[in-house]
Amino acid sequence: MRHSAIWKAIDELAARNGLSASGLAKRAGLDPTAFNKSKRKAADGSPRWLSTESLNKALEAVGASLEDFAALAEGRQGRTAPLLGFAKAGSDGFFDDAGFPVGDGWEQVRFPGLETDAVYALEIAGDSMEPVYRKGDRIVVAPGAPVRRGDRVVAKTHEGEVLAKVLGRATERMVELLSLNPAYPPREIPRTELAWMARILWASQ
Repeated sequence: MRHSAIWKAIDELAARNGLSASGLAKRAGLDPTAFNKSKRKAADGSPRWLSTESLNKALEAVGASLEDFAALAEGRQGRTAPLLGFAKAGSDGFFDDAGFPVGDGWEQVRFPGLETDAVYALEIAGDSMEPVYRKGDRIVVAPGAPVRRGDRVVAKTHEGEVLAKVLGRATERMVELLSLNPAYPPREIPRTELAWMARILWASQ
């Protein structure tokens, strides 16, 4: 990556979190001037590169991943997706038969590098998805994407239960959903009780 692209990505990362470059540095526990434009070149005019330690602290401070940062540096703007909390996901009237959110008024969140708009986001609550997904993590769900054994999925039953699992065996009559948290046993759900199932494409952790 070019020197200018990396620093431009720092500016973009800060702006998307409502911060200035110095505000991002301060939140990351760094010297507030660490990301200032005056610090991007050495005294002799040569490029000053961002250290991996400073980058990691900045990413952790705003809950972004290295993949997010790479997308910003490469100019991949991604897309916005509607965001729904897991509690609402279990309620009636929030999804169509294909598993897409319905209605207006959802909060919109941007996911760098996301190239399809046939998706939405769910915000994790509780501990049933740990250690893979923790409270506050956001997962991008793609109802139209094909699912295969071993994929991480979100499934909803007709009774309103919403589950983040790993797809195990799947037959015409039954779907096996393996727990992410070993404290929760695997589930076998009859197809007749399953409202929909969608693949998890991405997670912000």
